[in-house]
Amino acid sequence: MKRSATANWTGSGKEGSGTMTTQSGLLNTDQYSYKTRFEDGIGTNPEELIAAAHAGCYSMKLSFVLGAAGFTPTSIDTKCYITLESGAITESHLVVTASVPDIDDAKFQECAADAKANCPISKSLNTNINIVLEATLLPA
Repeated sequence: MKRSATANWTGSGKEGSGTMTTQSGLLNTDQYSYKTRFEDGIGTNPEELIAAAHAGCYSMKLSFVLGAAGFTPTSIDTKCYITLESGAITESHLVVTASVPDIDDAKFQECAADAKANCPISKSLNTNINIVLEATLLPA
């Protein structure tokens, strides 16, 4: 399986601008620039796309891990914070809250850690950065 996205950039790094388009069309020539990346400009940026990818991948993997352990989550909500320092991504911080009937916290933490270690985006990011996880079990 292969997925794709394209980026177009014109101009200098600070004054230029670009667009990104994804294979699915969800992003379709969406704008990005120095301001969207390093300030508060309107548009997207690579780091927020990595955060979205990690949050989505982790949530799905956690659902699979819980299912394999005999539990069906009612909901899983994951927020991901990507840290960019000195031109490098240095951390991916996952904050997950989940409602899972009939599971105790120890088992939930075990499943959450398994999903962190084994989701495809974690595996790809883990080669260069520290991946942090905060997992909270909500009452069922």
